[in-house]
Amino acid sequence: MFPLQSPKQNRILAALPTEDYARLLPYLEFISMPLGYVIYESGAPITHLYFPTTSIVAPVYEVENGTSVRLAIIGNEGLAGLSSLLGDGVMPAGVVVQSGGNGYRIGTKVLKNEFDSCGKLQQLVLHYTQALITQTAQNAICNRHHNIEQQLCRFLLMSLDRSAGNELQMTHEQIAVMLGVRRESVTQAALKLQTVGAIRYSRGHITIVDREEMEDSVCECYGVVNNEYERLLPHPSVSDPAPVAAKRYVSKEIWSVS
Repeated sequence: MFPLQSPKQNRILAALPTEDYARLLPYLEFISMPLGYVIYESGAPITHLYFPTTSIVAPVYEVENGTSVRLAIIGNEGLAGLSSLLGDGVMPAGVVVQSGGNGYRIGTKVLKNEFDSCGKLQQLVLHYTQALITQTAQNAICNRHHNIEQQLCRFLLMSLDRSAGNELQMTHEQIAVMLGVRRESVTQAALKLQTVGAIRYSRGHITIVDREEMEDSVCECYGVVNNEYERLLPHPSVSDPAPVAAKRYVSKEIWSVS
């Protein structure tokens, strides 16, 4: 069993060999990641990478007219800040907390050195990148070709898979941005799901009541994306070694969304 808060609640960190994990553990900082806060601004240099555990984050792409689009979500299966490992270390898009929770962060230099050693971390990150590309592409297809109820079920199920319980902290406005639709459309679709007993929602909170009902209503896009993550990322069953505790950190580098 995992402790209440553990870096190994993140699937990438949990899949590392014992020696590799022990090297990184002293540098991992626990961080609270509240709903609606920004961990990266577009164009900013990446000083830390983030491993969500109970939170979910989303890259935010903006166009000149002020419209923003979120085409993927990142939860306990992955990490945010990939361009510091695979690119030039500058964020091509902002990243905002989509569902509040916790996570761990680590300095870019430390993780880059581990990545460049060509060990297990590099393999896991590359596999995760492949799965993330699949998610981004499939989400774009789904948002274009499937109805709002199917899109909402897909998004909620994907979010649920990345959450510790059955409750999600997010607003209809945030979901609308994620799906590229009007907030009123999300509200209507959520009302239908609540009417059939699949979910229960109040402002800023959505509780999944009947997962099977949602799975019956979702389109094939959910299965395509889910199967890719399951194929590429392991589900290790290991406990957190007790001798070394991760640092606790209260962020002063997170900006609130206005």
